[in-house]
Amino acid sequence: MDRTERFYMIDQLLGERRIVPFVVLRERLGVSRATIKRDLEYLRNRLNAPIIWDREQGGYRFSETEQAGGQYELPGLWFNASEIHALLTMQHLLSSLDSGGLLGPHIHPLLVRLRSLLGSVDNTSDEIQKRIRIIGVAARKMTFEHFSVVGSSLLRRKRLKISYFVRSRGEATDREVSPQRLVHYRENWYLDAWCHLRNSLRSFSVDAIRYAEILETAARDIPGESLDDVLGAGYGIFSGRRIKWAKLRFSPRRSLWVASEQWHPRQKGGFDQEQRYVLEIPYSSHRELLMDIIKYGQDIEVLAPAELRRVVREELSASLKLYPE
Repeated sequence: MDRTERFYMIDQLLGERRIVPFVVLRERLGVSRATIKRDLEYLRNRLNAPIIWDREQGGYRFSETEQAGGQYELPGLWFNASEIHALLTMQHLLSSLDSGGLLGPHIHPLLVRLRSLLGSVDNTSDEIQKRIRIIGVAARKMTFEHFSVVGSSLLRRKRLKISYFVRSRGEATDREVSPQRLVHYRENWYLDAWCHLRNSLRSFSVDAIRYAEILETAARDIPGESLDDVLGAGYGIFSGRRIKWAKLRFSPRRSLWVASEQWHPRQKGGFDQEQRYVLEIPYSSHRELLMDIIKYGQDIEVLAPAELRRVVREELSASLKLYPE
């Protein structure tokens, strides 16, 4: 950890414990004795930290007497990539909910807390949000008219009656479902549920639910392992029990990028003799995988299975007919 992170760790340890022995500082900070001494001196002399050595207790502590020379305040703490992404994404999700509705009173305190976490003496929350952007791709415009109903039935473990618009067929169907979990994937919300009409697990786009009503019938519970086996085994949001493996080969110029990406937790990959990256991923439905394959154009080749090669070829042929020379 860098020096600023060590300052915050020291401050946290002293705030949580009445006495912090030197050996604890060394274990938690993982630096030399001399470095810890320099950090403590810097905190005392430059940041006015009221840190004293208590000989009787055998450790460091905050003095109960106020320091001369101004208030003690730590410098702004910069976050690592995953932390800043998590905080800003959480703020984005909360802000997108209907703050004026039922959830408003509960959302506001969370947003205030997130702003206080993001903000600091050196970097205010507004400044961080102005300088850092979280860009969502292909997020569908969505009203949360039925979101609270879906969430309530999910937590109450009650069945849900819905009218669901199937975009591929352009029609709505009435269904009774047992909600299992809500999933936020690629900027959109999905409901994993047992569909009593189809008698199987399904994933429903929440924005395609036209009507939702909580029933008093208890929901059917599906074990988490079964949900993952059916809805989480294949590629993307379209999953199923029949898993096939796609074998994709990328051009040398794209391989270095793809080699560092995770397309699926169970993926396998490696470079061939010509430095082309070969990626193998499980899938059950080709719909989402097809879109991700086509966007690479001439930089990707489908090696297997033959069925997937055929689907990609047909899709590309259809596209060429739409854009003749």
